[in-house]
Amino acid sequence: MAATEAVPVSAGRDFSRIPRAGLFTQDHEDLRAAVRSFVEKELRPHAEAWEEAGDFPVREVMRQAGSMGLFGAKYEMDYGGTGPDLVADAVITEEFARCGSGGVAAALGAHKDLGPYYVYRFGTEEQRRRWLVPAVAGERIGGLAVTEPGAGSDVASIDTRAVRDGDGWRITGRKAFITNGSIADFVVVAAKTEPEEGHKGITLFVVDTAEPGFSATRMETVGWRTSHTGELSFDEVRVPDGNRLGEVGRGFYHIMANFQWERLSMALGAVAGAEVTLEAAIQYARDRSAFGRPVAKFQVWRHRFADLATEIEAARSLTYHALRKVVATEDATREVSMAKWYTAELAFRVADEALQVHGGYGYMMEFPVQRAWRDSRLGPIGGGSTQIMKEIIGRMVGL
Repeated sequence: MAATEAVPVSAGRDFSRIPRAGLFTQDHEDLRAAVRSFVEKELRPHAEAWEEAGDFPVREVMRQAGSMGLFGAKYEMDYGGTGPDLVADAVITEEFARCGSGGVAAALGAHKDLGPYYVYRFGTEEQRRRWLVPAVAGERIGGLAVTEPGAGSDVASIDTRAVRDGDGWRITGRKAFITNGSIADFVVVAAKTEPEEGHKGITLFVVDTAEPGFSATRMETVGWRTSHTGELSFDEVRVPDGNRLGEVGRGFYHIMANFQWERLSMALGAVAGAEVTLEAAIQYARDRSAFGRPVAKFQVWRHRFADLATEIEAARSLTYHALRKVVATEDATREVSMAKWYTAELAFRVADEALQVHGGYGYMMEFPVQRAWRDSRLGPIGGGSTQIMKEIIGRMVGL
């Protein structure tokens, strides 16, 4: 990878003032241009090679992104950040999605939006200094460990336990499908401290992965082939009480609170990814001929592309509406849930149609469209399935 000048893209800018008339300022658009340039020069050209290898130089990329301030938009300068500005962070999420590899985008996004963000939102000043600051710089990789082999969307049913041990805790259990799990330097772990209390008995802890009793293995995935999705094991891992994140018994509520940003980020990435996939499909249809004319000239495909382009714009509007509400600190649970399921399903449908227009070549591994198809399939599952999102919406509309 070529070296880039380590100058924060947001240095000297004030991202805190959002105009009444719209969501993005000129500073946000300048940021978008800078991040897109980084993605097009330093990430996308390597996507094919990284996908073939099933890996990418994650620590090098993390440090490079950190040096540009791309993990710091949500945080004050005291923590190495450039904000706080959620709109700027949304811009970064959208541009990461254009990198050509779902696994790379997922690794960057999970580090940006999950473990370290929990430390910022629910941690003490000392905890922020210890874990957030190096994460913002890209020097230490963070993860979030909630999902278990037997408990996905049903967070209240986790089995991992944390038992008091003198002035600390011993954590025992397993976690699965953890993005960055097999390479993380620290993970925020959800564990039952009072099992008889159900969801009210969950507490969060920060665990350094070098601690005795912790182990992680990489899981093989259908898509996100460059992502280090991990299965984690905690065998009486001892942590001091200073590693407890938030109050005892408040973990479930912290998880629910952060779900909104996690799901909104997934929606933002899904829209951006769908747009890139559609652009590639249209270009292929222009270049490929059948029955003596370009495939793009057939009405059936022109109309299908028109449908998809319209749906992408509708999805973007819904997602930006949810973003506006989050930025205004309004309850956006309904809108975020709508955006998450709709954009995730749309991204996969766009990829499926893009594969179809490629014909037999779409089913060949040498064409990138198959990767978009595999990568986008996780969207309706991860971060809260489509079915869970619809349950939330159903309750909120009075059903």
